[in-house]
Amino acid sequence: MTENNRDEQPADPMLFAAFLRAQRKFGKALKTSDNPHFKSRYADLAECVEAVIDALHSEGFAFTQFTERDDKGAFVRTVLLHESGELLTLGEFWVPSPKHDPQGFGSALTYARRYSLMSAMGMAPQDDDGSIASKPKAYAVDETVMADLLSSIGASSDEKSLLKAYTDAFKATKGDANAQKRIIAAKDAKKTELGVSK
Repeated sequence: MTENNRDEQPADPMLFAAFLRAQRKFGKALKTSDNPHFKSRYADLAECVEAVIDALHSEGFAFTQFTERDDKGAFVRTVLLHESGELLTLGEFWVPSPKHDPQGFGSALTYARRYSLMSAMGMAPQDDDGSIASKPKAYAVDETVMADLLSSIGASSDEKSLLKAYTDAFKATKGDANAQKRIIAAKDAKKTELGVSK
């Protein structure tokens, strides 16, 4: 069984075709859950799963979500498992936890799982219903910090050190989408340089 990231051609070229057929069958994630704090409606995790699961199964896919927790939030990556034995890793997402207790981390994890799945499946995002929306200004990684993060990835000498540098750097972005794109691009470039195939 091999893992295929977004920039690598899977061993079975029909994998993408199968995903395309599944995506054409996706239902709409309905906004049926209420968020009284923001007086809005949104599609919860269960509704997002329901919108895609039958279509995925019909084309030989299952999905799972790998989660990591640190002392500041939750990180989720969505993985599609195909009956051919191939994997597609998609939808990496990190969410800060405003409250450092089980309920706070549970909420951050659910939020991250929902948005990771929506991103992986190409579903249209709903209005932000989480605690991040309550912040007047989105977090942005300082350029000095960003330079250090990119430098640590560039200094990686093998696959193991690259994985650690990338994971640490991605978490350090704290949800800054632009910073995450730069971190992913740096990781992918270093993988090519090192000749890492996974």
